[in-house]
Amino acid sequence: MPESSSTRSVRRSPALRTALSAIPPYAPGRRASSDLTAALASNESHFAPLPSVQQVVQNAARTVNRYPDMTSTRLREEIGAFLQTDPGHIAVSPGSVGALQQLVTSFCDEGDEVVFAWRSFEAYPILVRLAGARPVPVPLTADEEHDLDAMAAAITDRTRMVLLCVPNNPTGVGMTQADLVAFLDRVPPTVLVVVDEAYAEYVDSPGHAAALSLLDERSNVCVLRTFSKAYGLAGLRVGYAVGPAHVADGLRRAALPFGVSAPAQEAAIASLAAAGELHTRVTALVRERRRVVDAVRDQGWSVPDSQANFFWLRANGRPLSRLLTAFDDAQILVRPFADEGIRITLADRATNDRVLRVLSDVRRGAAL
Repeated sequence: MPESSSTRSVRRSPALRTALSAIPPYAPGRRASSDLTAALASNESHFAPLPSVQQVVQNAARTVNRYPDMTSTRLREEIGAFLQTDPGHIAVSPGSVGALQQLVTSFCDEGDEVVFAWRSFEAYPILVRLAGARPVPVPLTADEEHDLDAMAAAITDRTRMVLLCVPNNPTGVGMTQADLVAFLDRVPPTVLVVVDEAYAEYVDSPGHAAALSLLDERSNVCVLRTFSKAYGLAGLRVGYAVGPAHVADGLRRAALPFGVSAPAQEAAIASLAAAGELHTRVTALVRERRRVVDAVRDQGWSVPDSQANFFWLRANGRPLSRLLTAFDDAQILVRPFADEGIRITLADRATNDRVLRVLSDVRRGAAL
């Protein structure tokens, strides 16, 4: 017998988990609508993959009819040689955020807690809530640094993980090795400390945190790295985690089968071999970062020292709408974060000069 319209209107359907109602959708940076638009909102490399890598990607594309190596054996071996560590301590993932999702899934049960600085990478609270755990955000200091004292105080018996974004996204502020070690000394050995080093290649500050050097002596530290940023492989989604062997094994067990494509694996291997090309590119960007940050400060803006491929303008109570309108009018896409500030990714000199002109005009009132 056919259903009546009244019957169809009350039919029940599968329900989503209640945890999803508390999760805001991840907000990616806006995409460029034309070649004239400067896309500086997503922290991608402004430059194409390294020249020696591009041909490797093209060649690897011929094999996409086959499944990739699920455990990324050769890539793990190459990363191990690059870092001088056992490949058994490495797990490859779809970007470093893929490794983080696998970590949260592997370590957190319903009601467990994960401590992290805020503001920091937007995916942190999303991934924590998806696992049924409780995010514990700890505000940054007035200088945009991780408040390590407050983070240590926020650890409870339910804390399973602490996330440190070093350098921090979106502020770009780093952390010293001395501060990292002092913090780790205060963390119980049963709590995993994940140091997210997505922007590690851009760091040039003496004494900056080097979490990889602590892995032999710390059994509760895991480091995340990615090929998305400095290496320019954001679209291929490949990153990795380095930590104790049992942690890496757990990540491989929790991984989505065949999650890292063969072209991504081959491109990452070729990228590791292109150390000279990468050094040239990163050196140029760091030099440009210094120039831009100095110029922005000379205009009167307050900008923290950045160790990443972007810089941060804190709102400090000023409305952001006028500044965002000025960037839109100049066809420059930047990334606002509520009413807190704006993150601007660094690009080539000409594009960065466009950014400086907008900031100068706004500062002088010409764009208001």
